Amino acid sequence: MSTIRLGDIAPDFSAITTEGTINFHEWLGDGWGVLFSHPADYTPVCTTELGTVAKYKDEFDKRNVKVVALSVDGLESHKGWVNDINETQNTSVNFPIIADEDKKVSELYDMIHPNANSNLTVRSVFVIGADKTVKLIITYPASTGRNFDELLRVIDSLQLTAYHKVATPANWSNGDDCVVVPSVATEDIPSIFPKGYKEVKPYLRLTPQPNLD
Repeated sequence: MSTIRLGDIAPDFSAITTEGTINFHEWLGDGWGVLFSHPADYTPVCTTELGTVAKYKDEFDKRNVKVVALSVDGLESHKGWVNDINETQNTSVNFPIIADEDKKVSELYDMIHPNANSNLTVRSVFVIGADKTVKLIITYPASTGRNFDELLRVIDSLQLTAYHKVATPANWSNGDDCVVVPSVATEDIPSIFPKGYKEVKPYLRLTPQPNLD
């Protein structure tokens, strides 16, 4: 079983899904991706999560992010569960769900934690950048549903900080001021960040979000 760390190339795989067979890296193309796992089909918390992701599809699309779910149950089980999700969550599942009966992908991504449950995946989330590297890993217990507003917030931060020399402070939301990274010398800030900056401390410099007009 592999251990995946931030910055690693996300392991590639081929898998059967509710939308046909996908090759993961090929399916991602030049965009970003979210891979998230579920303990099993027909579980109550996961039903609400998959319904939420379906409703957030436009938000992921805006960010050039493809979403794929995983459960260790089979394809026919997935199809029945999708019907339940659509009915109970008043939505239509619009992304693939991997049927990982042989646990190949679960083990590749270290989604089975024996002390939690030796047969089912934990609730893992992997955000993968356009360069196919792992940008974020979050693992939730089976009892706690994921906050997809927070996931979108983190993706906004990851995409911003991947292309600009900034970091995002605590509780940052899209549109808030950003932190100038320490590697940028104070005398170079005006040429890199023409919107200006505020020096709170020599190591804490704030600037308006650079990718907004």
